[in-house]
Amino acid sequence: MLDHTHDVEAKSWVPGADDHAEFPVQNLPLGIFSPKVEQDPRGGVAIGDSILCLRGVARLLTGNAAEAAKLADAPSLNALFTDGNAMADALRVGLFDLLTDRDRASEAGRMLFAQADCDLFVPFRVGDYTDFYTGIEHAKNVGALFRPDNPLLPNYKYVPIGYHGRASSIRASGADVIRPTGQTRSAEGKPPYFKPSARLDYEMEMAIWTSGSNSLGQPVPIGEAASHIAGLSILNDWSARDLQAWEYQPLGPFLAKNFLSTVSPWLVTSAALAPFRTAQPARPEGDPQPLEYLSDEADQASGAYNVEMEVLILTDAMRQGGHAPHRLSIGPMTAMYWTAAQLIAHHTVNGCNLQPGDLLGTGTLSGPDASSYGSLLELSDGGKSPLTLPTGETRTFLENGDEIVMRAHAVAQGARTIGFGECSGQVVG
Repeated sequence: MLDHTHDVEAKSWVPGADDHAEFPVQNLPLGIFSPKVEQDPRGGVAIGDSILCLRGVARLLTGNAAEAAKLADAPSLNALFTDGNAMADALRVGLFDLLTDRDRASEAGRMLFAQADCDLFVPFRVGDYTDFYTGIEHAKNVGALFRPDNPLLPNYKYVPIGYHGRASSIRASGADVIRPTGQTRSAEGKPPYFKPSARLDYEMEMAIWTSGSNSLGQPVPIGEAASHIAGLSILNDWSARDLQAWEYQPLGPFLAKNFLSTVSPWLVTSAALAPFRTAQPARPEGDPQPLEYLSDEADQASGAYNVEMEVLILTDAMRQGGHAPHRLSIGPMTAMYWTAAQLIAHHTVNGCNLQPGDLLGTGTLSGPDASSYGSLLELSDGGKSPLTLPTGETRTFLENGDEIVMRAHAVAQGARTIGFGECSGQVVG
């Protein structure tokens, strides 16, 4: 619901926050940080180019906001979201009031740290990670590479497709990408090769973080699923396409995906995203309607997000030549065929129990044309059509030294644009 924390005219006393492209006072994303000199991870909130330490401001807040700040004084945000979003929502209101009250600037300002002087971490202790396949354009593009006459399998439009990923290899933005080694297909009838991946790729996704929990055996109804969304981050699900092509049948991705997944370190909360909820795009004529357990009128009316994502590349040659990162594509989060609430309802319909801080990936979110494709696999047509970069270099897949940078912004008419920070990683070989 909208309240005074979404007021586009609201101003903060924090220098630079009002004009900040990512973190104005209308955003207030939560994360885990540590001053580089201390190495003591604790909760914080991004405001402008600064981080407000929640440990330090707890005494300046009252009621549930103060209690919430204390819950966030930990190496993860899990405790803050144990019982759902209520405590985080109270914290948001308390922080907004504090950061817009100039009479309290002197006292609260002592709890600000420059982001450049801090380390940032994965915001949750991730117990489980599930990656979905909700980008229908991506599914069609990839399917067409292998099945030109039948890109989508029959189940795609009935059931949200997903697989369980590896929680232990999730890292925050900036972590190095170590090129994975594994088996790859060789010529027909010959044994596979064992070598470093030659078809390393990125996947432009969004991360859906869960809040609260459901008991084992008790599904989350579609009408309640939105209340189990803590918020969103950016996700890059790095992929070794040559390993994937050899191993994915019959049980799906394994070593091609579990070597690293990178998330942006800031949780943009569901409360902050309220002005950017929008209708789920109507299904094309002839597509089946969701089964009853996935059907909810309110979710279809406002269960999608007006979030625009982009992916950029910076090569060694570009870096040495002083070039800025080159944009590869830009696309909307509304490319999801299923809503976030539908993913939660489906994930739990068999009785699976979600926990606070579980991570659900949307899957690669490509648009209908090359300008919005979310992976090099699509942009290079499976490696057959190299991309030419501003330096004259070409790429089909990632080479050592390449850095991928993902950004995202929530944009809506009448609302203050807010950002998610960066999700980046450099291939180090």
